[in-house]
Amino acid sequence: MFDRPPPSQPDAAEVAESVDRLCRLYDSRLAETGGDLSPEDARELKAMAAIYDLDTDRPSTEVWRDLRAVVTRQAPLDATAPAEVEALTLLVVEDDPDAAASLTELLTEAGHNVVGPFHSAAAAEAAAALHSIDAALLDINLSGEMTGVELARVLTDRWAVRVIFISGDVAAAAKNADMAEALVLKPYNGAQILEAVARLA
Repeated sequence: MFDRPPPSQPDAAEVAESVDRLCRLYDSRLAETGGDLSPEDARELKAMAAIYDLDTDRPSTEVWRDLRAVVTRQAPLDATAPAEVEALTLLVVEDDPDAAASLTELLTEAGHNVVGPFHSAAAAEAAAALHSIDAALLDINLSGEMTGVELARVLTDRWAVRVIFISGDVAAAAKNADMAEALVLKPYNGAQILEAVARLA
């Protein structure tokens, strides 16, 4: 299910540096102007936010808050980080059966222990009570009664489980990004998933 990333992808250190530069730029501009950006800066901010389908009909400070959450939690690891990652016990909660199977296979082949995959938050919550979980990969929009966001809250509050959100719903991911160690937006590839997991080491 996962495609290999194209060989022309930018270097991880360069991407991280670009994201850091963007954050410094908009953090300082918004602080200096009290949130009142120039028309050109506001237009650029809205153009970037539109890439992620974020609501741009809001004050610039709100748009930047959500955009910042998305870009910082997607930025790749620094290239100087160790390539080897210790095995983690990962809870996988994804209600798309094909995606769940692919995630399980990918993580197992990478040497991690996988609990799941689960399609419902209730089953995942019960599994978390019975296993020592290092982190959870959660789809935000689960089809059951409890959303991935609600499950993330339970896992972090009750068992201090770290969370990686995997989602195609960028607005929901941005709104709840502070609950997650990383965001992986759909469509994603295997390298992006493993990179997000490596952040937890």
